Amino acid sequence: MLSINHINLSFGGRILLNDISFLINPKDRIGLVGNNGAGKTTLLKIILGLQMPDTGTVEKPSGLTMGYLPQQMVHKDSKTLFNEVKTAFSEILEIENRIIELNHKIEESTDYHSDDYLKLINRLSDLNTRIEILGASKINEQIEKTLMGLGFMPTDLPAQTREFSGGWRMRIELAKILLRCPDLLLLDEPTNHLDIESIQWLEQFLSDYNGAVVIISHDRALLDNVTNRTVEISSGRIYDYKVPYSKYAILRKERRLQQLAAYKNQQKLIAGTIKFIERFRYKATKAVQVQSRIKHLEKIQRIEVDQEDMTAIRIRFPDAPRSGNIVIETENLSKSYGEKNVLENISLVVRRGERIAFVGKNGEGKTTLSRILVGDLDFTGNLKTGHNVRIGYFAQNQDELLDGEITVFETVDRIAAAETGIKIRPLLGAFLFGSDDIDKKVKVLSGGERSRLALAKLLLEPFNLLVLDEPTNHLDMRSKDILKQALKSFTGTMILVSHDREFLDGLVDNVYEFKDHKIKKYIGSINDFLEKKKIASLRQLEIKQKENAGKTDRQPAGAGKDSYLEKKEFYKYFRKITKKITGCESTIDRLENELEEITGQLESLVVSHEGSRDNSLFLKYANQKKELDAKMHEWEQLHKELKELKKNRHYEDL
Repeated sequence: MLSINHINLSFGGRILLNDISFLINPKDRIGLVGNNGAGKTTLLKIILGLQMPDTGTVEKPSGLTMGYLPQQMVHKDSKTLFNEVKTAFSEILEIENRIIELNHKIEESTDYHSDDYLKLINRLSDLNTRIEILGASKINEQIEKTLMGLGFMPTDLPAQTREFSGGWRMRIELAKILLRCPDLLLLDEPTNHLDIESIQWLEQFLSDYNGAVVIISHDRALLDNVTNRTVEISSGRIYDYKVPYSKYAILRKERRLQQLAAYKNQQKLIAGTIKFIERFRYKATKAVQVQSRIKHLEKIQRIEVDQEDMTAIRIRFPDAPRSGNIVIETENLSKSYGEKNVLENISLVVRRGERIAFVGKNGEGKTTLSRILVGDLDFTGNLKTGHNVRIGYFAQNQDELLDGEITVFETVDRIAAAETGIKIRPLLGAFLFGSDDIDKKVKVLSGGERSRLALAKLLLEPFNLLVLDEPTNHLDMRSKDILKQALKSFTGTMILVSHDREFLDGLVDNVYEFKDHKIKKYIGSINDFLEKKKIASLRQLEIKQKENAGKTDRQPAGAGKDSYLEKKEFYKYFRKITKKITGCESTIDRLENELEEITGQLESLVVSHEGSRDNSLFLKYANQKKELDAKMHEWEQLHKELKELKKNRHYEDL
C-alpha cells in the first residue's frame, strides 16, 4: 500500500535516519517504537509529506487517504463539540450544501419542461443517491457513538470546543480522524490524554479498523492488544518484527545478545589486524601482507551497538524518613469550580506504606484531589497531614514548569543541597542524560527529556509520600522501566494518578475510582480492579433491566433485551471463566497423578528403609500437595463466580 524507500535524514551532523526502507501493507497494525529522539515522529511526518528527507522516497497509490494525530496541535474554537466533529464528514457536508442550493434553484424555476430544469432534477437525484451511499443518515449516530467512547457525555455535545481543556480537545481531533476512516491511520501517542476506559474503547476500535494503523505509543498494553508488527528505530536504522510489543522485546533481547557477541568478535579481529600491521609495517618481506590487511580493515563494515543499552541503569529514591501511621486523612472534603462540583464529601485515609492508584475518567477530580493533598488548592472540609510527612509532588504539567533558559545541569544544581551528598552528573546519567546533554538548555529538550528531568528533581530530597500525576506521559519504554523499578524499591507511601495499566501493574495494592464526584476503594492490583469492574457493569445492567421490566408491560420493540455489545461482553467474560476452570481441572488431574506416583515411591523407600537417608521426595510431596490445595481453592472460587454469573443472567445457552 505504501513504500518507504532508502530514507536518509541528518540534523546538525547527526544521522537521524540511515537508509530506512519498509512497506506498510493494508490491514497492518504497526507499533513504531524507539527511544525518545530516535526519529519516530520525524518518520511519520516524512510519510505524510510534512517533512522532506535528505534522500529517499515515499511511494503511495493515488487516492490513498491518511489521518494523522500529532502530539501537539493548534485547535480551532469556533464551533460546538458536535459540529466540530461533524466536519470529519466533509464530502457529505459539501454535498448537503449543494443539495440545498439545487433545491433553492428548483423552487425559483417556473419552466418545468425546459432542459435546464430537467438537468437540475437529475443532478439533485444523483446527489441524493451519492449522499445515501455515503451513509449520511447515520453520521449523527456515528458521531455520538465515537464521542461517548472517548469519554464525552451527551450534555457535552452542544458545548463550545473552547470550553474544553487541551486534553479533551485532543480527543476531539482524535474523534474527527477516526470518523474519516482513512486508509492509513498515523497516531502519535494517542493515549497521553485518555483515561483507562477510553483507552480500552480505542483498543477495540483500532482492532476492528478496516484500514492500516501505525502507532507511536509508550503504552505496552495498547501495543500488545492492537498491533501485530513492531518496527523499531535504533541508531538511525530500523528493525522490523512481525510480532506485537511483548514478543518483540524478547526477540530484541536475543538479537541484542547476538549483536553484542558479533561486536566483541569484530573488535578482537580488528585489534589483531592492527597489531599485525604495526608489527610488520616496516618489514619488506611482509609488505604485501600488510597492504592486504590494511585494505581489509578499510572494507570492514563496523558493527554498532547502542551505547545506552550497554549498561544496566538503576536509580533509587532516597530512604524515606519514618512518618506517622496515618499519612493523609480527609473528612467531607469538597471542591467546586464556580457552580461545577468536582468532589463531594470525600473521606479518605492513607496509611503508611500504602501504594494507591487514582483512576477514572478525565475531569472526575483525580488531579484536583492530588493538588489538594499536596496543599496546592483550596477546598472545603477537613484535611489532616500526619506526623513528619514530607511530600514530593510531580504535577501532570511538571515538565512545562521548568525554566527553559537554564541548562539541564543548572536545573538540578540550583536545588541540590550540598549536604545531601548527591552527585549531580551520575544522577543525570541515571536519567539518560549523557555528557553531551547536561549542558543543553531545557527549552530545546523533548517532552520526554523534560519529564525525566522533572523526575530527577524528586530524588534530591528524602520524601516519604510521593504524589505523582501522570508521570509516564512522554516517557519512552526504557525510561518508564527505570522509573518503575525505582518506585518498586521506594520505602515510603505512594499515590499514582495514571492511565497506564502496565505501569501500574505490580506497583499498587489499592485502587480508588473517581466517578460522579465521589471515590470508591478497590483492594488489590490494577488488574483486579479491571476484572471487578467488568463484573460490576454486568450486574448493574441486570438491575436496570429488571427495573425497566417492572415499570410497564408496554415496552418499545427490543426493550429489555441486551444489545449485541452487551451480550458480547458477557459471553467474553463467561468464556474466560470456563476456560480458567478447564485449565484448573487439567492441572489438578496432573498434580493428583504426580502425587500418586510420589506416594508409591515413598512407600518403596519406607519398605527398603532408605527414607531416612533421602528427604528430597518428602519435600517434593509437600510442594506438590501445597500446589494442589491452591489449585483446588482456585477451582472452587471460579465455580462460585460462574454460579453468580448464571444466577444474574438467563441466556438460553448457558
